[in-house]
Amino acid sequence: MAQVNDDFEAAPIRSGTRRVLPEWIDYNGHMNVAYYTLAFDHAVDEILEDHLGIGVTFVRQTRMGPMALQTQIHYMGELVEGAEFVCDFQLLDADAKRIHFFSTMINLQTGEPAATYESLSMNVDLEARRSAPYPDWALERIERLRVLHATLPRPPQVGNTIGIRRKP
Repeated sequence: MAQVNDDFEAAPIRSGTRRVLPEWIDYNGHMNVAYYTLAFDHAVDEILEDHLGIGVTFVRQTRMGPMALQTQIHYMGELVEGAEFVCDFQLLDADAKRIHFFSTMINLQTGEPAATYESLSMNVDLEARRSAPYPDWALERIERLRVLHATLPRPPQVGNTIGIRRKP
């Protein structure tokens, strides 16, 4: 298991600071949608590695790892080249094989959300290519965080459906 931070609190876990790279900018002059996914993915990998112990070190040692089953991104504000941001991670739910989490990308210049990312992932045995329960030590960590994060307000974007909203 990787060296992990045991200081769980009833607060989202914040990633390290990141910066929008020039190659992430599209023809509209802001960060392209594909790079929001990449940025969230890297931030979540950091949280899984440094806080839950189920990141890249876990995968290399056990040949098991989390795979995304479903994701949804809400774009709320533009990020331009060079903009600095962080991602706040909130664990919404978990069971023996799955974690459901929510992350908010915060533009550090404005302090406002730039995007949100909701995801459901499953632990997969990479040899069998089938779902597998997390080991007991990981389940204990996940459950501790789940209980703490259950006290947090549920973000309004959680579980939203996509569609054109029309006034009656």
